[in-house]
Amino acid sequence: MKPNSPLVAGNWKMHGLKSSAGELQKIIAGKKALPEIELLVCPPATLVAQFAAAAAGSGVAIGGQDCHAQRSGAFTGDISAEMLKDAGAAAVIVGHSERRQHHGETDAAVRAKAEGAQRAGLLPIICVGETRGQRRAGETLMVVGSQLDGSLPDIAEFAIAYEPVWAIGSGETPRPKDVADVHGLIRDRLRSRYGEKGDRVRILYGGSVTPSNARELLAADNVDGALVGGASLKADEFLAIAAVYR
Repeated sequence: MKPNSPLVAGNWKMHGLKSSAGELQKIIAGKKALPEIELLVCPPATLVAQFAAAAAGSGVAIGGQDCHAQRSGAFTGDISAEMLKDAGAAAVIVGHSERRQHHGETDAAVRAKAEGAQRAGLLPIICVGETRGQRRAGETLMVVGSQLDGSLPDIAEFAIAYEPVWAIGSGETPRPKDVADVHGLIRDRLRSRYGEKGDRVRILYGGSVTPSNARELLAADNVDGALVGGASLKADEFLAIAAVYR
């Protein structure tokens, strides 16, 4: 994956069956008009191998939505980063707010998963973001900063997705200035910790990104792409979001 190209990733969450391959084919066809933009589709684990085979050589990468920190073991129902790599994945989302909330994942657990992804040769996309209550309390920068301190691995080979928890699936989004403020904090922390390598880490914005608001949100300072939820299930909408970088 190219560290300096805009990255637009789709998180399909718990949506998609084998019949959903038609949307992937439309994304693959649309990629031809977007040669400088990196596209990543993260379907459910049941579709990773099928999608990776279908997308081979197309320029569209396939990723997972989560991975276990260990290579293998007695972890019923879990998937290791090595398994995702073996299935053809190039990246994996870790620390999504839905994993943190519903599965009790801590910053330390997210860091371990990111390190596991790096070990397997996958790009971890590490998610951070504040809740509505934390935002109202003026704690956004403190919360995101704390998540960065606890979730980032020592090697600067990852992407970060800032996803305000209150914006995910709500249709609400922060102002572009607010996005720039948080992404600016993230960039400063990356530079402080990793030096020049911190400038090459891509910072994505996520949270109710749509074709109608993508141009404004993705034009904010230090926004290097998007992590798209619901709109990524429809190829036309996903491609329209990516096309803002054309």
